[in-house]
Amino acid sequence: MTTIDPITLSVIQSGLQQVCDEMDLTFSRAAFSPVIAEANDRSDGIYSAEDGSLIAQGAGGLPVFVGTMQYSTRTLIEMIRAGKAAEPQPGDIYIVNDPYLGGTHLMDVRFAMPVYRDGEIFCWLSNTGHWPDTGGAVPGGFSASATSVEQEGLRLPPVRLFKAGVLDPEIYAIICSNIRVSEQRIGDVKAQAAALLVGEERLARILDRYGDETVRAAIGELRLRAAEQMRAYLKGIPDGVYRSTAYVDSDGVVNEPLEIRLSITASGGELEFDFTGSSKPCMGPMNSVLATTLSSVYLAMRHIFPDVPISAGAFEPLKVQRPEGTFLDAQYPRPVSGCAAEVSQRIAEAVFAALVEALPDRVTAAPAGTSGNFALGGFDPERNRGFVMYQLSGGGYGGNADTDGLSNGCSTIGISKAPPVEIMEQHFPVLYHRYALREGSGGAGKHRGGFGLDYELELRRGQATASFVMDHGRFGPPGALGGKDGMPNTVTVYRDGVAIVPEHLSKAQDIPLKPGDRVRVGTPGGGGYGDPRERAPEAVEEDVRLGRYTSEEAQALFGWRPGSGA
Repeated sequence: MTTIDPITLSVIQSGLQQVCDEMDLTFSRAAFSPVIAEANDRSDGIYSAEDGSLIAQGAGGLPVFVGTMQYSTRTLIEMIRAGKAAEPQPGDIYIVNDPYLGGTHLMDVRFAMPVYRDGEIFCWLSNTGHWPDTGGAVPGGFSASATSVEQEGLRLPPVRLFKAGVLDPEIYAIICSNIRVSEQRIGDVKAQAAALLVGEERLARILDRYGDETVRAAIGELRLRAAEQMRAYLKGIPDGVYRSTAYVDSDGVVNEPLEIRLSITASGGELEFDFTGSSKPCMGPMNSVLATTLSSVYLAMRHIFPDVPISAGAFEPLKVQRPEGTFLDAQYPRPVSGCAAEVSQRIAEAVFAALVEALPDRVTAAPAGTSGNFALGGFDPERNRGFVMYQLSGGGYGGNADTDGLSNGCSTIGISKAPPVEIMEQHFPVLYHRYALREGSGGAGKHRGGFGLDYELELRRGQATASFVMDHGRFGPPGALGGKDGMPNTVTVYRDGVAIVPEHLSKAQDIPLKPGDRVRVGTPGGGGYGDPRERAPEAVEEDVRLGRYTSEEAQALFGWRPGSGA
């Protein structure tokens, strides 16, 4: 067995991380769609040739893809071994977006490429990019009232889109025949493939320098150490059972909340997660496939213990009982467009709520917990072409033991940021009239929640339809340890000057718009942390001075008196 000194181990660990970071950067720089090029809704990683387990992932990649790409790579390997997917050859790149084969929703398209050394597969490189459209009932794929996955878009099993490095024109033609604005997809496809090729080149340099066996031994050691570090942290949680409940507004079809009931058992440096009692599979698109449910638990623990390296070893002490018979274990043909963007964040919120009393110095109050998915699709007569615009948006983070929550932060599941309004106005026939912090939307607390976002845009020309798959419109993000809830999500559509609020508050589809019609969205603020009456008077005074609260609001929320913070 190869013995590795600590310095070499550290250098190889950093090198593997750098490979993934360069893949991320290449993907974003080369992509055509703003959702990838500007919002960075993508991720790249290195995975084991034996079982698809995670070796390394880019620091700038979406955390929710940590578990799903591991799961999907493992599924691909198993399908190849069983003869259900074609045997790979050097230069092959598989494409897959089937949610039930280790995925999320159909818009998250995954590429996977084997890396060969001396004729054998050393590892797999894989990445995921959010395509702005994969067909289906509504532009953008976020069908708020879909009742089967076929209504959400084109579903692809693992097939070799690139064979020996060459794009297969027949498979690509099938894809283009089933999606909107297909002529624009070649830019994203080539960017996604280029990221993997860059990763292969950079990884080869590490292997050539240190040798395959040394790197393989380092990977094993890093996995072992990640597991040990996570167990060491988990031993700080007193043995016992911790419970919580989180809610999804509705499934988009039946206007009733869905419950996520979580029980966490802590014992000897391990955690067992049990979702028994959660709502049954739902009619609408708020079902979560198993890979996304698992990944949601992993990313929640990554938020709590960010120092643990990103490796399959970090997940070994986390045992998740399969939530059979609930909407957190979706089976075909259940619709799933909201699983990664919305349900995953409710799962993470349930984890935070369960552990905040056991780990008050590490766990925050609930963040905004929605990706704010807004899709606008139509025809632009000035450019004589169709368009599909996808807008995601940030919200407030929850307050914590030390500070107020971050305002307009990215969603819980990743690092994606909203594309700049200037870019959106260049690409699509829209004009933003407002893009500002939603002052006062954070929940009151000793440390208040961060503020959400308030934006409004107008369709300038042509015709379009708007669709929304968001959440926290019925309930605001919960506060913790006496803190108050953040403000809920709001959606208002102005057609001919008349304000319309969707029946499901945060979910709607196929709302027709014509020039001059507007959409206004207010994203949630984070929950407050601790008793609001314990907030430092000077902090409240500063909030009032900056216009975040009126004097009357500050007095009602915090018991503040003018001049008490001087």
